[in-house]
Order: sequence, then C-alpha cells, then structure tokens
Amino acid sequence: MTTILLVEDDETISFGITAALKRKGYPCITCASIGEAKKLYTQAISLILLDLNLPDGSGYEFCRWVREQAATPIIFLTVRDDAKDITKGLDMGADDYITKPFHISVLESRIAAVLRRVPQENRTLLTCGNIALDKEKMQAFLNNEPINLTSAEYRLLTVLMENKGRTLPRGLILDKLWDAEGNFVNDNTLTVTVKRLRKKLADTEHITTIRGIGYRMEESL
Repeated sequence: MTTILLVEDDETISFGITAALKRKGYPCITCASIGEAKKLYTQAISLILLDLNLPDGSGYEFCRWVREQAATPIIFLTVRDDAKDITKGLDMGADDYITKPFHISVLESRIAAVLRRVPQENRTLLTCGNIALDKEKMQAFLNNEPINLTSAEYRLLTVLMENKGRTLPRGLILDKLWDAEGNFVNDNTLTVTVKRLRKKLADTEHITTIRGIGYRMEESL
C-alpha cells in the first residue's frame, strides 16, 4: 500500500492535502513537527511531503535524518522559491520541490511522477488502487480479498504492477510472458488473458488499453 507522510504545520493546508490524497486512494499520515515526524516515520512510508518551515526546525533537518537511513522519496512543500533553497533541497536528496501556493492537481501529478520513478521490481508488495500483489506469497488481492489467478494472469498482473504508470507495448509484454518452460504466449493469448484478468478484478479501470500500442497499469483519475 502506498502510504504518504505529510509533515505540515498549517492545519488548513494539511487538511486540504489529506482530503485530496484520500480521494486518490493514498492513505496519509499527518504531523506538524520534526519531532512528531521522527516518531511516525518507518521505512514502510512510500513518500514524504515535507514543509520546510516547521515549529521545531527546518525540513532540511528531517530530510537529512531520513536520508541517513533510507531512500524514501521526499517532496518539499514551501513558500521559499529562491534558487539556493531549491538547489539545497535537491542536493540533499529531495526528489521534488513545490512552492506554495500550488494547485492540488499539480501536487497529485508530482506525487504520481515521483512514485513512478521508484523501482518496483524489488518490492514484495505492489499496489494500484484497490488491487494488491504480494510477490512473496504469489497472491493477488482485490479490496484486500484474495483472488485466484492462473499462472498467465498472475505473470501479466506482475508485469503491469511492476511498471505502474508506464505504457507497455504488446511486444514487450509478450517477451516477459514466456513461461518457465519456455512456452511462447502469442498475441491472441495476450488479448484473452487481459480480458480475463480484468474480469477477475471486477472489470477494473486500472488496466488501461493504449490503442495500437499496448497496456498501462495506472491509478484511477
């Protein structure tokens, strides 16, 4: 599950961001200080939205603290728009920098872009909306309920989930769907497998057909 930690001391901004993220399906943990953030942070956090000016110090401090132990993506949210401040944040390892005021749709797009850059292949739990895939258990879930998939359906879902947000040409997907015995999956089989997978996922809209090209797994708009 993609969980976001929001470190923001302005209650109005915090409320607006949290409400918007929940509508997008992102669970959001909020706090208003560096001290609270350090208590709440774990490496299970998928992304941090970090205000620069906080009651007990600078967001730079928390960014540095996180970077000493993990590569969790960080997006700074701040009124400071000076090039030196932006460069400092990025040089410290922040993944993006958004100056206030900003439109919530811009923030949502930046979050999606940062999460797409995070390597998915080494994660054991992949998520997209109400769909989850536990690679360690080789089990897929819909609304937290296990669903039964064939070997081909499971391999297809794995490829799509590992490349969430990326358009995959049909040829590339076919190359990845050779089974363990080397049996080739043809183009017609791919079409049928996609259709059956969608049906088992309650006709999900998370698997998008890119006409003439292939498919893409993406969060709902």
